[in-house]
Amino acid sequence: MKERESLIAEVESEVRLTASALGFDRLDPAVRAALLAVPRHAFVPPGQRALAYADHPLPIGRGQTISQPYIVAIMSQLLRVGAGERVLELGTGCGYQAAVLAAMGLDVYTIEIVQELAAGARMRLAELGYDRVQVQTGDGWHGWPQAAPFDAIIVTAAAPRQPQPLLEQLKPGGRLVIPLGEPDSIQQLAVYMKGPSGQLAGQKVLPVRFVPVTGTLGG
Repeated sequence: MKERESLIAEVESEVRLTASALGFDRLDPAVRAALLAVPRHAFVPPGQRALAYADHPLPIGRGQTISQPYIVAIMSQLLRVGAGERVLELGTGCGYQAAVLAAMGLDVYTIEIVQELAAGARMRLAELGYDRVQVQTGDGWHGWPQAAPFDAIIVTAAAPRQPQPLLEQLKPGGRLVIPLGEPDSIQQLAVYMKGPSGQLAGQKVLPVRFVPVTGTLGG
């Protein structure tokens, strides 16, 4: 637990340093509590567990990574959702981001295109008791229409553009948090808000670097 508390202190320090870009200078209590509660070491490969509570991304296999805790924290907070609401995640990976959202009291629907990662995340989340998370194997670009609409949508891989199917599955008043940009370049973490008539208002938050979205990309 001491390792998690040290990690949270580091994340909070980085939030303060980037407050002008984020629009907030402290972690929401629900986000902070979730980071403290979720055992990040259970989501990284055994050979990486000594680094589980360092504030940086780690490889999880198949060319994918578990995101930096600071990024997980700010993306979770930028969603602006409350307990009992429904969130769609594109890019399950190892399941850590989904676990954090579930620990915030959210119902999480998460999609992973790599079958091996999806199966591992599903088993890991079930073993750890995250029964508010449903994992689907498939192309997340198309969303999860059977479970729509969603109060918020989070994309945990860089996309070249906004995924139109996801925007259609977002409730009016909901938010899409997504890194936009090409592979092997600096992307921009962006937030889009859906108005009551379906119109979008967006803003870039800060530069990031994510692995790219794979699949059809709507094409």
